[in-house]
Amino acid sequence: MAEVWVLGGTGRTGRGVAAALAGSGVEPVLVGRDEERLRVVAGAAGWRTLALDGVEAMAAAVRAEAPSVVLNTVGPFTRSGPPLVDACLATGSHYVDIANDLAAVPAVLARQAEAERAGCTLVTGAGFGVAATESVVSRLCDGTRRAVLVRTTMLPSLASDGGPVGDALAGTLVEGLPGVPGGGRFAGRRVRDGRLAPASIGGEVRELVTPDGDRVRAGLMPLGELVAAQRASGAASVDCASSEAPSGRARTALRLGAGLLTVAPLRRLAARRLATVRLPVRPAPRAHSWGHAAVTWDDGTTSEGWLRLPDAQVATTAFAAEVCRRLASGGGRPGAFTPVALFGTELATSVGGAYVDADGSTP
Repeated sequence: MAEVWVLGGTGRTGRGVAAALAGSGVEPVLVGRDEERLRVVAGAAGWRTLALDGVEAMAAAVRAEAPSVVLNTVGPFTRSGPPLVDACLATGSHYVDIANDLAAVPAVLARQAEAERAGCTLVTGAGFGVAATESVVSRLCDGTRRAVLVRTTMLPSLASDGGPVGDALAGTLVEGLPGVPGGGRFAGRRVRDGRLAPASIGGEVRELVTPDGDRVRAGLMPLGELVAAQRASGAASVDCASSEAPSGRARTALRLGAGLLTVAPLRRLAARRLATVRLPVRPAPRAHSWGHAAVTWDDGTTSEGWLRLPDAQVATTAFAAEVCRRLASGGGRPGAFTPVALFGTELATSVGGAYVDADGSTP
């Protein structure tokens, strides 16, 4: 039976993916640092567990055992991705991650030629963030017209169980965009003339009214879905927005603190302190999460569309599990991809998503 190694197997996404894969003809293997927590999660299901201390140890184990698929849920993905991708290329294992940051996603896509030579599939962004908006852009940009400007908007609805931010998320937030062209480490990005260019994080706020009737404001964010949208549309200009973009005091604090975060010791200190901050318990703010895209064509007309999904965490789990299942079943092809670039717009509906046209109709 094909094995899917779930790295970060005791986390919320890891637990959900393992449960989704169970009974599908694919054997989940839970991989993490804490042996006791792994045993508790595996529970009566009897899943195999591997207690490994850190990403380098995980990469060494991949090289030794060559699992069918490796799912990486361990952020920051700029750190965890490279050694794990190296290991998968060495063994021919397929690699999947749930990254949605503008440093990590292009780094995986840049390894297209290596993946082709190794005969394995690399998939980055297999979560709500990239897949939701990429699905809508790909559906609108069907090759019949030429897109000149695309604006995507991610509107997650996410319930919080509370608890600390944690090392992985804190590290991702304070790392910024190391090595990304087009602006400073802690500046935003957009695509102009086919290249990454500076943008204001949280800027150009627009209000959208979802097909459910909710009014949601969203500002620009430098996310990995910016790359996915540009690749899917071929547009020379692309903007990426999110309802989670910082605003008000948070945006001011980000601007004031950006200079300090360029100093590595201060960045490490900020990450440690942020990791201990406890998030409040809160219900999901809306009934659905949404991916939205508006496309301006070369004749000046505009089209827009929506993808309706459940709670964003539930959607991330569903996308990641389905991508892993398909790869483990032989459904991939050699190369490096975002989810919809590999499996098409049907991927979203296969995990319970529904496309909604601008007039509110469901095709």
